[in-house]
Amino acid sequence: MKRIEDRIAYTFKDKELLKVALTHSSHSGTTTNNERLEFLGDAVLELIISEYLYKYNKLSEGKMTKIRSNIVCAESLSQAASDLNLGEYMLLGKGEIVTGGRKRKSNLANAFEAVMGAVFLDSDYDTTKKVVLGTLEKNIELALSGGLIKDYKTELQEQIQKHSDNAIEYVLEKSEGPEHNKTFFIDLTFNGVVVSKGTGKSKKEAEQNAAKNYLFKDKKSE
Repeated sequence: MKRIEDRIAYTFKDKELLKVALTHSSHSGTTTNNERLEFLGDAVLELIISEYLYKYNKLSEGKMTKIRSNIVCAESLSQAASDLNLGEYMLLGKGEIVTGGRKRKSNLANAFEAVMGAVFLDSDYDTTKKVVLGTLEKNIELALSGGLIKDYKTELQEQIQKHSDNAIEYVLEKSEGPEHNKTFFIDLTFNGVVVSKGTGKSKKEAEQNAAKNYLFKDKKSE
């Protein structure tokens, strides 16, 4: 715990919050996991990044939305979690460990969100903002310069809106596997027709992959 606290530059008053933030649902011997903290952390990250981007007067609402999506997407947060080495300290079930759970992007991104949610509960908004902006500094700079991982869903939505008013939909086709290691299958539909598919270890990841697959297919056909 001390190593993580040093890396995020924050010392927890309630150490149990950090332990819960690092506890995956597959871990045996506990009735609590990081899913609720992940939910809170997701909202906290969105607010902090939104407030930070608002100070850039030249950014339009649409541009801020796109940049924020790039910063708080699973790909970006999993990178930040890897930089903090969170995977090494996550409490996982044996099956999750064997199947590469410490390096799984969805686990890392969820753990990052949960840790930020824990910081928020343990301190206050301003303190949490310092921790978030400090740990995501590199990703924020890259996103502002256009160099961070693409948010394929946003990119696809922008392309569709140029030519049509019809909304695209992401429909969960099915999920497979045990509760702690599910694979999600998403259909990307346009006007009720399935135009692409994507899979991932979370719904968000599967949706991004469905959008990415459609964009790649669309570019190849040009």
